[in-house]
Amino acid sequence: MNNAAQTVVKPAVECTAEDYSGIMATNLESCFHLSQLAHPLLRNSGVAVGAGSIVHISSIASYLGFAGAVLYSMAKGTNIYANWLVV
Repeated sequence: MNNAAQTVVKPAVECTAEDYSGIMATNLESCFHLSQLAHPLLRNSGVAVGAGSIVHISSIASYLGFAGAVLYSMAKGTNIYANWLVV
C-alpha cells in the first residue's frame, strides 16, 4: 500500500504553479512511479495471475474536498483510479 501525501493549505486562487507541481509530484506521480517499479517484482513473484495488487490509499478529502486544500483533494481523488492489478 502507498499513502504518500503532502498539502499546501491556502485558498485555491492563491495556489502557485510550484504548489501544484509539488503536490502532484508527491501525491500522484510518486504513486504511479512506485507502481511501475513494483509491478515486475509482483508479476515475477510466482503468485497467481491477478493475485498481486498495488493499492494506493486515498482520502475522504477526495470526496468532500476541504476548503484550503484543493490541490490535496484533487491529487487524492485521482489516486482512487490509480490502483493496479498485477497480470
